[in-house]
Parts: sequence; structure tokens; C-alpha cells
Amino acid sequence: MSSGKTLSLADVLAARERLAGSIYYSPCAHSRTLTRLTGQDVYLKLENLQMTGSFKERGALNKIATLTAEQAARGVVAASAGNHAQGVAYHATQRGIRAVIVMPLTTPLVKVQATRGFGAEVVLHGANYDAACDEAMRLCKEQGMVFIHPFDDPLVMAGQGTIGLELLEQVEGLEAVVVPIGGGGLIGGIACAVKESNPKIRVVGVQTARLPSMQAAVRGHGPMTLEPGTTIADGIAVRRAGDVTYPVVAKYVDEIVTVDEDEIASAILTLLEREKTLAEGAGATALAALLQKRTSLPKGTKTAVLVCGGNIDVTLLSRIIERGLVQDGRMIRLRIHLLDKPGALLELTEIIANHRVNIVDTLYNRAYYGVNLGDTTIDITMETRGREQVDELLAALTREGYRHSRVL
Repeated sequence: MSSGKTLSLADVLAARERLAGSIYYSPCAHSRTLTRLTGQDVYLKLENLQMTGSFKERGALNKIATLTAEQAARGVVAASAGNHAQGVAYHATQRGIRAVIVMPLTTPLVKVQATRGFGAEVVLHGANYDAACDEAMRLCKEQGMVFIHPFDDPLVMAGQGTIGLELLEQVEGLEAVVVPIGGGGLIGGIACAVKESNPKIRVVGVQTARLPSMQAAVRGHGPMTLEPGTTIADGIAVRRAGDVTYPVVAKYVDEIVTVDEDEIASAILTLLEREKTLAEGAGATALAALLQKRTSLPKGTKTAVLVCGGNIDVTLLSRIIERGLVQDGRMIRLRIHLLDKPGALLELTEIIANHRVNIVDTLYNRAYYGVNLGDTTIDITMETRGREQVDELLAALTREGYRHSRVL
């Protein structure tokens, strides 16, 4: 390792040697569909296909592989909302090393179960990552274990940087890399590997607008702690950029942009529908930025997009799919006023049927929403082919004299 808490290309190359044979060389497939949708020449680096469903195991393994026999005997401890936890758990257990993982109480059940399944002892503590990290540090001192930070460690960054080396091999003529940012370990490692190999390649980072901690650090010339925020991109929900990662990001990363919750949800749905690829919130942020044209990359840039994780709770996924359908205009709920008389509903549903719109759910109400005596309202949830079909239906309802409004 290079001296001090710095990172060099030599560190990333050394990490690759340590990881050889233990980490999946994930594919980086060209996508014609996403190329058309984004205007860039898009290649998807599918780190969601790693054994633990995330890139995190690269950095975890690189750290674990450098432990002395005495350190390994004492065991390792980590704090994580999920993906780092699974990476540490899996690779520590593979080497017969005890692993204790402290996870926030809000961690999705699927990630808790997966971490236990990989052989770790899971401790649920605190309402957020910061509280979990404090508990992990306490256990580290109390039991003499080795703490493995999820991002703010040169060895962890070097492990993540091996993705950059693979991208250079997989995409001939690579011009840009778009990477999600949480604490900065992933983009720091990749940016170092890519920029030190070819300084002309642009590196773009993407954060959730709810917690743009690295963007704030770059603008403020140093890490600062943001107010807590909730996001579906829980894997990058980091309130403060790393002290080790920040200078690396400031040195190598060309641009940092943000995306909001609906844009992330839409990107998850796009990956699922168009690419048959499952991504968690953090894993879809990079694509969300391209879909929303947030970057300054010129049109047609040969761009590698990181799909960095796929560990998503199925309940959250179902809500994201439903929300995405609403955003795309393929699911709509209308509140329609009509006379409370026999046949009124039949007349209404005939209009809906004539426009080939499918009714999913209905709810009558005679007492609320300012309904006149002798009238009623009905909330109807419908599936459509998209906004054009919705506009046609709304125009038909208006022509027939129905008062209607969207329920959001």
C-alpha cells in the first residue's frame, strides 16, 4: 500500500491481484435501447451480478486479504445498511474469520437475512448508519476486532477501483464513466484507475438529491455533515463524504450531479422492463442521470454506466413499480362525479372500455369531496398504455359531461 491514506494506480493493480479468482468479472454489455433513450452510447457494468449482489465485496475482500494472522484471529466488525455488510460477511466467512455486522434498525429485512446467511453475526442498532457505526466502533474497541469501513479506507477504495481496470478492458475507446456516489469509495477507486490510465476519460458522479454529501464537500472544499434524509437509494444515503475519499474525488472526478426519488424509481423500472436487470435504488442512480440528461456529456459519448447493486426489498420494489407506472402515465386514478342512479356506472365503464383502458380498482363515495345529494363520486384506478391514451380518455369524459380530476 502506498504511504499514508492515499490511493494510487499501483494500489488498484495490487488489489486486482488479491481479488483474482474470488471476484466475478462482471459483464459490461452494450445497450441499444438505453443508447436510444439517453443519447449516449451506453454500456452497463453489471455489478449487481456479484455473489453478494453488489460491488461492495471487492473493497471488503481487499481489506480482509491484507489482515495479518493475528488480526484475522481477532475477527472483523463493520457497520452497514446492507451491501458492505454482505461483502464483509461472505469473504470473512470464506476465510474462517469471525464477522460482526452492525446494521441500522431500518435496514430492509432482505439485507439482514442475507448478511446472516453469509455467516455474520448481525447486531441491529440505531436509527441510521451513523448510530450503527458508533456501535461498531464501540464493539471494535471492546472486543479488539478490526474495523472495516464501508468506504473511507484506501484498501477498500483500491478494491472498488478494480472495476475501473475491467472497464478499460471491456469497452474499447471508452470516453466516460458514470458512477453512483455515497461516501465516495466506489467512484474514488474507479476514477483513480481510469484517470491514471487515460486522463481523457470523463468521470461523472451521481448522488441522490436528498443527500448530496460529496457534491457539498466538493463545493465547500471539504467534507461536511448534512441533515438526515430518507431515500430509496439507501445504499448511498451517506450524510458526510469520507475524509479519505474526498481528496481523491476532488482530484479525479469531473462532474457531480443529482437525481430525485421519482427519477431513481423510473430508472429502476426502465432497467427492469427494458434490460431485464434488477437494480436497487443506489444501483439505478447513474442511469437515472443519463435518462434525465443531467450530465454535460456530449451526445454519443461512449459511456459505461455502473449498475452497482441489486439488493432491493421486494415490498419496496412493488411500490417502485407502481409509482413508476404512475409517473409514466401507465397507471392513473381518476375521481369522477356521476348521478347516483341505475345504469350510471354502466355508461361510464362503456366509455372506459371503448378506449381499451383496464379498470384495476374502484371506490364509491357519497358523503365526502363536496358530493351533492343524489350524486356520487367514484375513484377508479386504471391501467393504460401511456399518456396519449390517458389524454384521449380524459377528452372523451369531458365531451360526455363528466366532472373528473386526477387523484395523486
